[in-house]
Amino acid sequence: MRRICASTKRDGSPCTLPSNESSGLCWAHDPKNAERRRRGQSRGGRNKPSRELQAIKQRLSDLADDVLAGSVDRGNAVVVGQLLNTTIRAISVGLRAREMEELTGRLEALEESDRVARDSESTRRSWGA
Repeated sequence: MRRICASTKRDGSPCTLPSNESSGLCWAHDPKNAERRRRGQSRGGRNKPSRELQAIKQRLSDLADDVLAGSVDRGNAVVVGQLLNTTIRAISVGLRAREMEELTGRLEALEESDRVARDSESTRRSWGA
């Protein structure tokens, strides 16, 4: 029979997920999985720009249809189109900045891991191990 996780949820209620036999915690509460959970959460936010871009594309399409139908002044349509394109560029820059921050964090973690490994190896050599 599988045991239930010994941790609690954010709302204070007991976790109902099956536990890992060795730790007594489920995958979501086990500290060993913290980095993988963090990476998964950061990926979750990537869908928002996709929805925003889809909405802007629809607005641009609607604007083009309205201009062709003659229901929107072309001068106004040009200004609105420029504003929507500026929004698209801002989303793109924001995505690139977030990706750069994520890559920088991952690189720093790798460099720290490498430094710890080198220090550990150096310590073993100095003790003749």
